[in-house]
Amino acid sequence: MMNGIRPAALPAAAPAAQWDALCQPVVRDLAWLLFSADLLRAQPPVGMLASAFETSGELAATIAWLHALDADPTGLQRDIAAARLTRLGRYAECLLAWFLQHGPTARLIAANVPLRRAGLTLGECDFLVQTQAGRRLHWELAVKCYLHAGDSRAQLADYVGPNLQDRFDLKLSHLLDHQLPLSARVEFASLGHVGPWEPQMFIKGWLFYPLGQWQWQRHERDEPAGEPAEIDPAHARGWWTTRTDWPAFAAGHAQAWRVLPRLEWLAPRRHEPGAAEAEGIAFVDALALNERVAHQNGPTMVAAFWIDDAGRWVERSRGFIVPDDWPRKAQAFARQ
Repeated sequence: MMNGIRPAALPAAAPAAQWDALCQPVVRDLAWLLFSADLLRAQPPVGMLASAFETSGELAATIAWLHALDADPTGLQRDIAAARLTRLGRYAECLLAWFLQHGPTARLIAANVPLRRAGLTLGECDFLVQTQAGRRLHWELAVKCYLHAGDSRAQLADYVGPNLQDRFDLKLSHLLDHQLPLSARVEFASLGHVGPWEPQMFIKGWLFYPLGQWQWQRHERDEPAGEPAEIDPAHARGWWTTRTDWPAFAAGHAQAWRVLPRLEWLAPRRHEPGAAEAEGIAFVDALALNERVAHQNGPTMVAAFWIDDAGRWVERSRGFIVPDDWPRKAQAFARQ
């Protein structure tokens, strides 16, 4: 245990999620991918939402399958390690593909199917899936982390990527106008994957809000006002704050902190007693973390941890610490 940290009662938690009882990080990430709230509401007629199960029986079978996998995750861990992943999106793709190949519900027909015309690549379909009921689905998967740029406007353009190279409105437009229609194009029929295919979007992730806005949202029971109509109000939420403002918040918010590597951006983190030390994971106090992020050029995702009654490190919240000039740049990027 880190010097100076004493066990304390974990803050009141939300109702247990399907991944809370799972121990293995890779299995928790897979469960989060399957069960976490979508970032978006359905966008008919093209942008319908994907689901990994069609019936209550399939849902129950998936939960039982995940618990069995948690008891023996060797195959999943081996395949993920062999893939040598560095990008969050590829990690999510591998997890979902593994579920479709080994899980109890829908069956994977093909993944990453390129569509070409006259030697030019028009696009790539992420997943072609057949359900147990015989439906043939075209899934487009994305896992996104966007920060609200701090403006009060209820527009998707206000949600920007931490490195200001991506924006939620542009991502949705690309999904609806380009990616999801790929399987309905005339050229697609020549690939041998007999349709018709129902396009669906599998969009997961976290949206991060300015610290004061996030603190208000935590106590708001109704649907928060001012959010774009496209966004599912049940989406996963985090916070962001500048380096100058972060220490005042950090002082009383956690027993310890961690910088979250990119491949740990899916499920809330939880570390069993002794597991963090065995894996070389270091928990630090707010002062040490502040010194570390001071040398980062861009936003850094961090997580706040408490120790629960079982001696586990449990994530309390997560957020981005951003350079002091980032909010101004983010608002300019949102208005481009």
